[in-house]
Amino acid sequence: MQKLTLPAPAKLNLWLHITGRRADGYHELETVFQFLEHGDELGFALRDDGQICLRTEIDGVPHDSNLIVRAARMLQTQSGTKLGADIWLHKVLPMGGGIGGGSSDAATTLLALAHLWQLDWDEDRLAALGLSLGADVPVFVRGHAAFAQGVGEQLTPVDPAEPWYVVLVPQVSVSTAEIFSHPELTRDSLPLKMRPVPEGNSRNDCQPVVEQRYPEVRNALISLGKFTEARMTGTGSCVFGAFPSKAEADKVLALLSETQTGFVAKGSNVSMLHRKLQSLIKKSSS
Repeated sequence: MQKLTLPAPAKLNLWLHITGRRADGYHELETVFQFLEHGDELGFALRDDGQICLRTEIDGVPHDSNLIVRAARMLQTQSGTKLGADIWLHKVLPMGGGIGGGSSDAATTLLALAHLWQLDWDEDRLAALGLSLGADVPVFVRGHAAFAQGVGEQLTPVDPAEPWYVVLVPQVSVSTAEIFSHPELTRDSLPLKMRPVPEGNSRNDCQPVVEQRYPEVRNALISLGKFTEARMTGTGSCVFGAFPSKAEADKVLALLSETQTGFVAKGSNVSMLHRKLQSLIKKSSS
């Protein structure tokens, strides 16, 4: 196989509790990740000269700083392969939106190049490598909805309902570092003792700080909150609400479209990246 095209799905944090702060400055948290049937798309072509070339320029992100390039080079170094790749990115997911765009792109890169370079790396090894790139990368590598603990890397598979979501995209980029360093951030939520994780009595501990600093996010929450429970994902800026059908979600987005930008997507407990990879592996083995 010389070429490969794969999706990089968005994620939602269905809720997010911050339970403490470690000595190294990282925060301990509990959250549930679920994927969306919506995301970026990446194309990969094999090179035999060892070069890693991202052919798509991203405004404000130097080539060598891009998580895609960093993921590819890290995998190349750790595996010792002499192969390289040309990579193209069709960018759909907003930066600073809390829906995992950069982390998902990095995870898709790791899985795609492990496949393209024919590396004998299992998911555990790829997820561990992904963690050094970002706390959200492992869940995208593993590809199943999960209850997450630690900094987000301790993952237990879960199967929440898979509704249709309206996701609003306020036109602001929220800095994760800014929110996690804010003095008013709640850092002492009690760890959950129930398993499976309860759906009720949950929230996003980052949301009050973001609402205070970004009126665009607060307005999106108010707008969507007229139709369903609205919540922010991650450290924002994106806001989501669940609906039982695509028709209802489409109707609400249409009503909000004069003042809000957004999209409708189905929730999924198995990421579309993993379903695509499985179908490719089946084809190549048959």
